[in-house]
Amino acid sequence: MTPALLFDPVALAIVLGGTTLATILRTPVRDLAHALLALRTLPRRRFRADTRLEQVTALARIAQRNGVHALDRSVIRDADVAAAIAMIVDGARGQTVADALDAARRSRGERHRIVVECWIGMAETAPAMGMIGTLIGLVAMFTRMSDPQAIGAAMAVALLATLYGALLANLVAMPIAARLRTAARAELLERERLVAPLAELAEREAPRGNARVRLHDADIATVREEAA
Repeated sequence: MTPALLFDPVALAIVLGGTTLATILRTPVRDLAHALLALRTLPRRRFRADTRLEQVTALARIAQRNGVHALDRSVIRDADVAAAIAMIVDGARGQTVADALDAARRSRGERHRIVVECWIGMAETAPAMGMIGTLIGLVAMFTRMSDPQAIGAAMAVALLATLYGALLANLVAMPIAARLRTAARAELLERERLVAPLAELAEREAPRGNARVRLHDADIATVREEAA
């Protein structure tokens, strides 16, 4: 059997077109775009927080040596770490920073869930589209019983549509969903490791920030008294 015998453009169009249309109809455009963009992450290594933890340690040394406001000049590529450092510079307490990081993790987890569900939806839809293609092929076959060539083409559509639906679901959509789910879980667990050191840094630096604010207020009061 040659591979060409397993190719039928009509059956392929029914399965791919139907699966795509069903996904578009039930998925917001923004979520669908995120699901497609998530394919870029498949070849990447699993997320690890080690380099970010090393950067947090380095930032803690900078803050201890030069003051917390020296962190404003730091280049931080991770969005969650950058937001936490900005809060620390502004004098946020440790619990506030921890709550913000937890909220960011939950939001990120929700985005991952939506992407995974989109691919799972494709996996569930593809076999149904294959069955629809099979029914279309059978209808075409029964309406052309007098033409042997037409019967063969219709039977090919009927059989190959089921095959394409099964392959699209089990060899494409479902494996992608499984890999994205595994990567998402690993990233959320790794990001949880960032909460404690950043909250500790915030707690250590917040009193100093408050002291600077109190000193600044005292200076203003002194200036006003002298002016009076």
